[in-house]
Amino acid sequence: MKTPVSVYVITYNNATTIERALKSVCGWADEIVVVDSHSSDGTDEIVKRYTEKLYQFDTTNLREKYQYAQDICKNNWVMFIDADEWLTDEIKNEISDIVSSNSDYDGFMVKRRNIYLGKEIKYGGWYPDHEIRLYRKEKGGWRGGIHAKVFVEGKIGKLKHHYLHTPYMDTSHQIRTIDRYSQAYAEDLYASHHRFHILNMIFRPIYRFFRDYIFKLGFLDGIPGLIIMASTMYYVFMKHAKLWEMEKKNGKKGDI
Repeated sequence: MKTPVSVYVITYNNATTIERALKSVCGWADEIVVVDSHSSDGTDEIVKRYTEKLYQFDTTNLREKYQYAQDICKNNWVMFIDADEWLTDEIKNEISDIVSSNSDYDGFMVKRRNIYLGKEIKYGGWYPDHEIRLYRKEKGGWRGGIHAKVFVEGKIGKLKHHYLHTPYMDTSHQIRTIDRYSQAYAEDLYASHHRFHILNMIFRPIYRFFRDYIFKLGFLDGIPGLIIMASTMYYVFMKHAKLWEMEKKNGKKGDI
């Protein structure tokens, strides 16, 4: 018997990871909803093997895309996973018990374990990593920009078990992703009238180094931890560099 939960996923050119994500919920979830944006790498053909509920929605706004996917779901309980994530048997059993009972919670924080360059990351800025993933549809909704999240009105609990995540295929993929996300983040800053300040460009990357690599013991993750730290500092630096670039192109000056 399938669990009365709708799992929804958004995709765009995720052919290398989407099958593992869908396999982990196929046969367990009562409904699987995938919202794509006309992928060109065969993602849609893979999705069709696991669900008929494939929709196309073109937008650069991730919040809108997630919300669109949530709204399509038919069940009271919904859960979203990204195309590079998958569920373990332990967390599926825990979720099944929750949604089949009269739980007085409206949403649940769920822990995520990140697998990076073949290593589970246990320290630094990527750990602990948790957010609301399972919730009652009528109680939750998406808010925010590039880092949009689910917000739930009601009582929030915590799941005991975790799900798994491979954020990047390799360091080249990571660099491409950083370029895309730093651009989107800078655009959010610019649109919300946050102005460039050179002190942010200089000191925010340094702050992240001490917070994540020293105080959160990121160095204990070995070489993968060092690569994470260097790329994080680069990402933070580039957000502000691109904000400065936007202001220069549009004839505005930030504080220097």
